[in-house]
Parts: sequence; structure tokens; C-alpha cells
Amino acid sequence: SEMFCHLRPVRRLCLEKAFPHWFLYSRAFSGAEAVNALRPFYFAVHPDFFGQHPREREVNENSLQRLSVYLENLQKPGFKSLKPTQLTFYVRETDQNSSDGQEPFSASGFRAVKFTLHTRDLLSTVLYILNSCSLSVEHIQSSNSNVHSQPLKAAKRMSDRPIKWDKSYYSFTGFKDPDEDLEQVLRMETTLTSWLDNNGKSAVKKLENSLPLRKELDRLKDELSHQLQLSDIRWQRSWGIAHRCSQLHSLGRLAQQNVETLKNAKGCTIIFTDRSGMSAVGHVMLGTMDVHHHWTRLFERLPSYFDLQRRLVLLEDQISYLLGGIQVVYIEELQPELTLEEYYALLNVFYKRLLKNRIPFHPRSLRGLQMILNSDRYAPSLHELGHFNIPALCDPANLQWFILTKAPQARENLKRKDELKVIENELIQASTKKFSLEKFYKEPSVSSKQMVDCCKRLLEQSLPYLQGMHLCVSHFYSVMQDGDLCIPWNWKSGEAIK
Repeated sequence: SEMFCHLRPVRRLCLEKAFPHWFLYSRAFSGAEAVNALRPFYFAVHPDFFGQHPREREVNENSLQRLSVYLENLQKPGFKSLKPTQLTFYVRETDQNSSDGQEPFSASGFRAVKFTLHTRDLLSTVLYILNSCSLSVEHIQSSNSNVHSQPLKAAKRMSDRPIKWDKSYYSFTGFKDPDEDLEQVLRMETTLTSWLDNNGKSAVKKLENSLPLRKELDRLKDELSHQLQLSDIRWQRSWGIAHRCSQLHSLGRLAQQNVETLKNAKGCTIIFTDRSGMSAVGHVMLGTMDVHHHWTRLFERLPSYFDLQRRLVLLEDQISYLLGGIQVVYIEELQPELTLEEYYALLNVFYKRLLKNRIPFHPRSLRGLQMILNSDRYAPSLHELGHFNIPALCDPANLQWFILTKAPQARENLKRKDELKVIENELIQASTKKFSLEKFYKEPSVSSKQMVDCCKRLLEQSLPYLQGMHLCVSHFYSVMQDGDLCIPWNWKSGEAIK
């Protein structure tokens, strides 16, 4: 993916080399112990900590899902071997990984780590993941009395310079040469046709198994939308169909108990997400970990939220007036997941700075242009989609010069974005029709330009495997738990080179 092309490759640690002796004496790792041992890793890559970086959050969500499948398969009785699985994670800077000698962190406080899993047991997998991310493995020693401290220290010390065993060692012992495994992985370039050949049947089976639940989900969604007169019901995460049905059942039970209170949400969009409240764009957020009491209190408070929303719109209009008519917008796919209160506070800080330092823009001179306000930037920038990224605490004088200088380019970008969106929609319809897809969509982190490129190349292919499938354009290959096929937007054509 192009997002990683500027990053240096991360050195891979070969566990069979780094831990040749003590692996044989460590007791079997259970699934619960593996989860506990990986807590530092989960803390460093959990998507909830990437709220202000939607693309990185999406990458971590996708990789965590594939890692979960890999760990589950390791624990299945009678498994022989697993296909090497390449994963990419954005790792946050934490106390555990702040040491020297590793991939540098970006200005945003995270770095990209890319590694390939080709391990055969839970313990080796856990250690491989932790070492690949430069995280400590000392806590595993304390939970596994048969793992000695000396090898752990050696493992950490030798991560960059693993033992180089002669080829005769593997011939004599019968052990598999990990270098050959890795070389084979690197030689095997995954292509769209080869991946569909290997995963198509599995996806069809999962999709067929999910069809009854999908119908139930549609029924529950229509029923609740009609009962509460909602505009829409959505999910912020890629939860499975069963999980979504469970959430709708919970909302349905609450509606039976207190339907009048829930009707405060008339005309709103409800989003199941990580926390309860109202989003920056006015959607009702229901935290999936909250109990009905919290949901009820939220619905009771909706009238006060609507009042704050009206004040927020007025504040946006006042900012627009001071900046020559430029429109203040909030783009869910590109901005941090803010609550209404958080976004109002951010706008208010910016508005007060504008009042204090009046910028002499000609009235309505910037009409037709757009800007988004954020708190994690120090200098204004122009996005390829045509909107300005404006920091709430930027210098007003620099802001005026930047906007006036970049205004012509911004108008051109906005025009190109609209044209690209029309082309994208046409290509999505053409692809859906040609391959008889049941559903064709993309992840929010995939741009229109990337989607257009993907669809144009898809339409040149003959892919009978896709008939009746749910196809998602993403950054990685994966089969979702309910049968959706995910392919990278920059998929490769042709046959795999073996």
C-alpha cells in the first residue's frame, strides 16, 4: 500500500533462531495466557487510541481481526500448519517501547510495524509479535515459571542479530529452515485471482451461513427505524452481523420499556459506537458497553443536545462570516471522533481567537470554499479533496496569507473531487452489475481516486467467483466473519510467482 512506501522495512525476527533451546522446555501456552501476555501490544495498537487518525485506526482494526483469526486457528485441535500471514500495525509510543534502536516514531507519536507470522504455537507467536513491535517480554517470564530469565534477556539483545545456522543443521535435525519459509513468502506475491481461488469457497460458506442473520438485521433495523421515526441506524465499527443484531435487540427492549423517551430521537441517526452521547454532526451515539440506564439518560437529554447543536451551527456561521464566507464543515471519515460538546469547545476557542485578531477578509470572497477545524495540527494545510485543514490555535496572520494563496488551488481540488465522485459512483454501479455483486462498497480510508483506479482495473477482469458476493475495497486481503470479501484497492493481477 502506498501509505507505507516511505517507511523503512522492519527487520524480521526469526524465533527458531532467537530461541533455539528454551522453547522446547516451556510449557504449553493457553489462549487466556496469550491474551494476557499480549496486553502491552493491544494497549499500543488498540484502535480506540487512534481516534484522530482514521486511516491508521482502520489499518489496526483490520490487522487485529486477521491476528485474531490466526490465534484462533493455532488453538484448533489437529491443525498442521498455517499460511504465513503478513500484518501491519501502527504502534503508539508507550513506556514499554520508548527505548532506542527501533523504528522512529512520527510526529503523531506512532510508527508502522510490518511483520509476517509463520509460527507454530501460541508462545512463539506472542513472543514474535512483542519483539517485532519492540515491546518487553519480561512479563511472560513471571507468568511462566519454566521460562528462564536469561533466554528472555538474550532474546531481547539478539533481536537484531539472530543466530545464523548452517543449512546442514536443518538437514541433519529435520527442523524446517525458517529462512526458506520467509523466502517463499517473499516470492509468493498474492494476486487477486490466486487469493480468490484460495478463499472464495470459504467466503461463500460464511456468507450463506450469515444470510438468516442478515435478514433478521434488516427486519430489526426497519422495525426500529419506523417505530422511533429515525433517519438511519449505523455502526461505527466493523462488528459482525450477530453482534449488530444483539445491539438492535437491546435497543428494541429499551423502546418497549420507554418508547416516549426514545421518540426524542425522531429524525436522528443512531450510531452504535464506543461511547454514548451526541456526535459532532448531531448523530445519537449509543456506547455498546453502556447499560440501558445510560442510554435512557441520553435520550432524556436530547432536547438540551438539540439546543447546543443550534448554538454550534450559529458559531460555525459566525466563523464563516469572519473568514470571508468559507464554509466550516465536519468530515466524519477524516476528522477525530468528537462529541458535540468537544467540537463546540474547539469551535469556540477558534472563534474567540478570530475576534481578538480580526483578519481583513473581504465579505463573501471565499464563498464556495470549505475548511475543517482540528486540534492536532500546528500549521494550516490544503487537502487534496479541496478543504483547508485549519488548526484551532494557528497564527491568524499566517492563516490569512495561506488561505488567500491557496484559494485558487482549493477551488480546483473541490471541482476535481466532485467530478471524481461522479465517476466513482458510475464505476461502482458498473462493477456491481458486471460481477452480479450483492453489495459493493469501500472502507472510509479508501479515497475516491483509489476506488476509481480499483474499479477500472476490476472491469477489465473476468471474475466469476464474485457472483452474489459482498465485496469491500480496503487496504488488505481478508474474509470477514460473515463472508464479506475484502480486497486491497491496489490489488495485483496475473498469476502468483512461485
